[in-house]
Amino acid sequence: MTGDRDAGRGAPGAGDAAEARGDSADDEGRVRRLDQATVDRIAAGEVVTRPARVVGELVDNALDADASRVEIAVDGDGTDRIHVADDGRGMSRTDAERAVERHATSKLAPDGDPVGVASLGFRGEALAAIAEAARLELVTSPGDGVGTRVVVDGTAKAATGSGRPGGEPDVAVEPAARARGTTVVVEDLFATRPARRESLAGANAEFARVSSLVADYALANPSVAFTLDHDGSTTLSTPGTDRTDALLGVYDRDTASRSTTVSASVDVEADGERDASPVDVGVSGALAYPSITRATRDHVRVSVNGRPVRNDRLAAAVRDGYGRLLPDGREPVAAVDASIPPDRVDPNVHPAKREVGLRDADAVADAVASVVADALTGADLRRSADVATDLGSALDPVGDDDGSRAGAFADAEPIGAFRDLYVLVESGDELLVIDGHAAHERVNYERLARAFDGDPVSTATLDPPATVSLSADEAAAARAHSEDLAALGFETEAFGGGARRLRTVPAPFGRTADADAFRDALAALSAASGGRETPRDARDALLADLACHPSLKRGDFSGLDDGDLRNLLDRLGECDRPYACPHGRPTVLSVDEETFAAGFGRDR
Repeated sequence: MTGDRDAGRGAPGAGDAAEARGDSADDEGRVRRLDQATVDRIAAGEVVTRPARVVGELVDNALDADASRVEIAVDGDGTDRIHVADDGRGMSRTDAERAVERHATSKLAPDGDPVGVASLGFRGEALAAIAEAARLELVTSPGDGVGTRVVVDGTAKAATGSGRPGGEPDVAVEPAARARGTTVVVEDLFATRPARRESLAGANAEFARVSSLVADYALANPSVAFTLDHDGSTTLSTPGTDRTDALLGVYDRDTASRSTTVSASVDVEADGERDASPVDVGVSGALAYPSITRATRDHVRVSVNGRPVRNDRLAAAVRDGYGRLLPDGREPVAAVDASIPPDRVDPNVHPAKREVGLRDADAVADAVASVVADALTGADLRRSADVATDLGSALDPVGDDDGSRAGAFADAEPIGAFRDLYVLVESGDELLVIDGHAAHERVNYERLARAFDGDPVSTATLDPPATVSLSADEAAAARAHSEDLAALGFETEAFGGGARRLRTVPAPFGRTADADAFRDALAALSAASGGRETPRDARDALLADLACHPSLKRGDFSGLDDGDLRNLLDRLGECDRPYACPHGRPTVLSVDEETFAAGFGRDR
């Protein structure tokens, strides 16, 4: 770890820039101050907004220093202490002292172009910004002699008003013993910014953000060994060997064993450039089989050149690659990295570096979708064939567009089941075809929604308790939302590593939920706390998923007699919105008598 984020992968023009200021290239070192014109081109924004951002900046440094091992330890919510150590190149004393200055970096020439930079970060202000908001200690060595210890205490500056000209805090530099690499310790984060500290979520929720981010980095850089400790306990560990082992370290053995890896190179056309040479795009990653799914898209992790990013286009391309293999309403578990020439990537479109600009975005996305689809086909996964109904407009959804009630089923009479899923019902001049699973989902959803309005949720005790393996970020989220999970009917306890023992589950319908329902509840609660959904939307999504798991499915209807079908129809008729399942699909289709008459050549 060197420079703004470490000695980086070098930067052109260092000697020329040094000579222009009258310094020798040797005196200048790797870390250089950016000129004002370059500073003005860099995306503005607050670098340090929460503990996870600090961890991200320091991990960037380690990876840019070609570290093969990165060790992260967090105390509490991260404001108490963050410790990041690596075995990368380390820094000289000159570089170490300059690295804590604003707009000093080893990753970009003083007058360089941010587009095309090959490092994970380059803004030249991360360590300085961290030091202003905390006490920062950096111990580093290039491995060829005595190392360096640099201490910058922004909390002391705030308390005493001391500091260097320009408002920067004092820097203490002294020799230190360390093997090759860098260690950074950040303590008392936001001590000088009480409003920022008060805006943070609870300790478990903040650590869940850190855990998710470290998991992103571990999956995007499988050849680097990562460990993450929280309050002295290891919560994530990857060996730095391959993608399957990284998947095992982040998730569990079941997910890793039911997955395939992908590595391919695709030539794509340069966007909008005539006669340009094709752009070489590498696609690599780990794809869990469609039998391993989640309720939310949080587990589709994408990265560009080893840098975890949020890119809806690339994430959608991964899901497109799965196509019809995924069950309705479920999302895959996948980690995919797109390797793109640096000059086709703009890393400076977002102040938090969580987004990147791609010059060939559509072509890259198409390449990702194609490679993912080919990899899953090669994994000998079975696809379901399309079924041609050829019913045209004969079947129309019943009810208003929003699924609200147009009338009860008091005069309807069930006459049987078809294909062990569809309930056939006679209603006046119509034949109603009811999706039994969707109908039962609606009944269960509204019953559960009423329970949430004040009544306790019925639970069932599991004997023996079920053991659920969670990824590191899921385990952190489970601790953060333990009270909410208990209110939903999930009583859990830690069971070593990322596993939890599930003692009770919701059973408001006489049919118990299962481990997948627990995962869905966890995902929905995390989405709500992360601000990606409103609390109401998150609750509705959670209730919809909880209602799905215990609902009757294909294969359950052959054992139902007329009385059971009548009960299902009555319960559906009592719902506020009987004609749409909680996920928005219709529950009832109708075929009127005229359709049959026309088909048989009858007047009526």
